Amino acid sequence: MKKLYPIKLLPARERVASALRKAIFAQDLKEGEVLALESTAEQLGVSVTPVREAFQILARDGFIALRPNKGAVVLGVQESLIRDHYELRAILESAACRLICERNADLSGIIDAHEGSLQSVQEQDAREYGSYNQSFHFEIWTACGNERLRSTVADLWNGLSVGIDTNAIEYAQLSLQEHAGVLEALQARNAELAEQRMYAHILRSMNSMLSHYQKPSQQDT
Repeated sequence: MKKLYPIKLLPARERVASALRKAIFAQDLKEGEVLALESTAEQLGVSVTPVREAFQILARDGFIALRPNKGAVVLGVQESLIRDHYELRAILESAACRLICERNADLSGIIDAHEGSLQSVQEQDAREYGSYNQSFHFEIWTACGNERLRSTVADLWNGLSVGIDTNAIEYAQLSLQEHAGVLEALQARNAELAEQRMYAHILRSMNSMLSHYQKPSQQDT
């Protein structure tokens, strides 16, 4: 019988913001596209309330512009905005790893999420891996014991940053390998190494997402 591991996911508004942010980063949602509250909620399988709250998060960060009573419109996203986003995530999530080590925090939730991730990759289930990936990071933010840090980085979450030259399961295998390195450093209570490995993990994710963007000279060839 398959062993089940708990999956802790973000609240609905962060999940919606994550899905929309990832679509904007990947250029699946392009500049000028209109996002209606009701249709967005229907497509994502949630109520209107978390969509409205997610729109406010994305508007604050400059990804969309709110339209009174009409939802929102997608703004143009430059590479610099994506870099800023991932660099901030890298700073915060690596700091969370340092805090976990310094505070000798409980790692059980992180370990469970990693074991679930490993099982999903072995079963070639990229969708399930995406949930465990979110859970792995969520458990790290929670374990660090800083609620302000946890809530801030939760607002920045955007899920798996699969590049254009990588399929989902290949990306999951790479991500899992990096998670294993982070967990190893956390278990050793090596704050510097855990911090470095998480920072590198997030920046590698950034480069995967940036692969969706090409310079004009490349597009013309």
